[in-house]
Amino acid sequence: MDDLIGLVFGTYPSWSHLVVRVVLGIIFFAHGAQKTFGWFGGHGLSATIGGFRQMSVPPAATVIAAFTECFGGLAMIVGLLARPAALGLVAVMVVAIVKVHGKHGFFLNFSMAPGKGHGYEYNLALMAMALSILIGGAGAISIDRLIVPFGD
Repeated sequence: MDDLIGLVFGTYPSWSHLVVRVVLGIIFFAHGAQKTFGWFGGHGLSATIGGFRQMSVPPAATVIAAFTECFGGLAMIVGLLARPAALGLVAVMVVAIVKVHGKHGFFLNFSMAPGKGHGYEYNLALMAMALSILIGGAGAISIDRLIVPFGD
């Protein structure tokens, strides 16, 4: 049981993980709150479900993705269950690349070329940040660190 608790909550006292975790949390919370609650200029859950239906994403999967972004982002900000949240965020980014961004290539569409969406470089960067937290834990100043401190 101690191994499972360490696997879920364990974290090194890394200040760099703190920075990555908080920034990642802010990004995902903001995007998730747009999808879930319509905050920050978003359209809310029902509109998100409608938009994702056009990409053949089932409503249940859309709700899971929106909640994972929103509440996974909050988990990152406070550093509670950061590793499981990171795993969920990685999964959301993999699906985003496969279902939406992969077909547009690597780069973002800064020129706003008609008929071409953004590539997957942004998703890849977010996935790398989440993988960093999945591997090393939440870092310094986290609730996870209060639960299972190791690596001092």
